Amino acid sequence: MYQDVIVDHLPIITSPQELGGFNFSPDIIWVFDLDRHGFWWGNDHALNFWGLSDVQQLIDKDLSADTEGARKRTEQTFVKAAQEGLTNDPWTTYPNGEPKVMLMRHVAVLLGPEKHRGIIAFISEQMDATSQPENLLFAEAMRYTTVAVSCYDMQGKRLFENPAFTQWYSTIKQDNISDFELRFANLNEGKERLIDSQQHKAGCQEHIMLTKLGERRHNVDIRISRHPLSGDYVFLVTEYDITELHDTIIELKHTKNELKKIAHFDPLTKLPSVWLTKERLASALKQAKRNESLLAVMFIDLDGFKQVNDSYGHSSGDELLKQVAIRLKNTFRESDTVGRLGGDEFLICLPNLANKQDAVRLAEKAINEIAKDYQIKDTDGQSNKVNISASLGIAYYPDSSDTLEALIRSADEKMYHAKRTGKNRFEV
Repeated sequence: MYQDVIVDHLPIITSPQELGGFNFSPDIIWVFDLDRHGFWWGNDHALNFWGLSDVQQLIDKDLSADTEGARKRTEQTFVKAAQEGLTNDPWTTYPNGEPKVMLMRHVAVLLGPEKHRGIIAFISEQMDATSQPENLLFAEAMRYTTVAVSCYDMQGKRLFENPAFTQWYSTIKQDNISDFELRFANLNEGKERLIDSQQHKAGCQEHIMLTKLGERRHNVDIRISRHPLSGDYVFLVTEYDITELHDTIIELKHTKNELKKIAHFDPLTKLPSVWLTKERLASALKQAKRNESLLAVMFIDLDGFKQVNDSYGHSSGDELLKQVAIRLKNTFRESDTVGRLGGDEFLICLPNLANKQDAVRLAEKAINEIAKDYQIKDTDGQSNKVNISASLGIAYYPDSSDTLEALIRSADEKMYHAKRTGKNRFEV
């Protein structure tokens, strides 16, 4: 991320001899080489600060104990200095192992013939590290956390950012649009959050943000505070990248829906599955008992389906089942449930019947529709006209039985009686 910053405009210092004039400055000044992660040069005041006698000792100083957070903060400083020209931040250093807090200004440069990334540090003020140690510790935590933290004035101008923020965002400028708003993929959302902040409305919301990784979903938490020096109102923003979490939740929901479809609907015909058909039948039976109404159950088995499968192949049989399912769905009422039990068997629930003759008329219509010609393709892709029929059994509540399984069993028995006595017919 930090390597993406444009550095062509930065001044190039080819050798330490070019920096000799800094020895006449009253400030502590040193130059740091980011690519080597070591000092490149320091003036006499810098050597005194570190307790060293010459520049080579400063260059050879062992910095292997620096934390990853410290390295990232150094890179953040280079990025900000390269983009903004100058940074001004409090830093904590450890000469002789003792912490010293200093107000540093940094300028980004390129060093030597290799053009290493470098920063020139100017230290003009040392701060008392013992006055508010808890605040200093909190400030260090903000710099090293992986959560993006930034602070804005009430016009949306950015006043502070931690290294995590710099790693996520590029500096973008646009007239009449604040730094805060420009990070939002939807500028209107950014403007709304800015107006809320100006009205001292804090809160946490999800937004799509424009980051160096592209559009990412962030949990953006805004809290109102006051500037510790001026007393002006500011708002603090913490951001958590929840893109992967959000995508995982969406994927889980999709998987859940797919599993629900598999459990509730037959993958081939898209008709309700055995489980869903029986669930609806059980519910309709309870309602029929409660309302003392008429309920019919139909059991359908296709005649001649096996011969089609054997003659033209299983894919042709599957296509035939799908066409049968469409005809059945178009035959029965919207309030009825047409389910596939498996193979070439279908179970149908007809609730709230006005009379038995309504079920008989629907059974006759189903028998006639199924017996019409079908066009299916064989394994060679040739279209063929085939004919099948259906045997159908009907059972009624309350006449046949008052339990779910007994009703289905009764309709099944009637279907087999229809098949044994000629097929292409129904039996009540």
